Amino acid sequence: MVFHNPKQEQIVAYLKDAKRIAVVGLSNKEERTSYQIAKLLQENGYEIIPVNPVLEGQEILGEKVYKDLLSVPGKIDIVDVFRRSEFLPEVAEEFIQTDASVFWAQLGLESEEAAELLKNAGRNDIIMNRCIKIELSKMFS
Repeated sequence: MVFHNPKQEQIVAYLKDAKRIAVVGLSNKEERTSYQIAKLLQENGYEIIPVNPVLEGQEILGEKVYKDLLSVPGKIDIVDVFRRSEFLPEVAEEFIQTDASVFWAQLGLESEEAAELLKNAGRNDIIMNRCIKIELSKMFS
């Protein structure tokens, strides 16, 4: 199976519909891309949910950090992943156990194995190797 991202209109629809975005692998270091993008998401009105087992219980950008997706209370609209590609299947397996809507792997991150796991579980709202910041900017251009 070769993974293909959804059409641009669908990606925009995901972003328009989303309110809560879990950021897996969010760093507390301001110079890291994950931090900068999470901050931008907040500035654009999204509620961010930091997910990082190393920083569990701390706060990043004023939000409590959870150890994993299964620990996050409430509905998650998008799971934005900032973990290396080899960890995407592990995150996908966790994602399947939640009611999260969209699995999103950041620019440079792709995994056929993760895509296959998600699709086999009937979870077809998948984006990989796309930057949520770039996609967000397209909505306003």
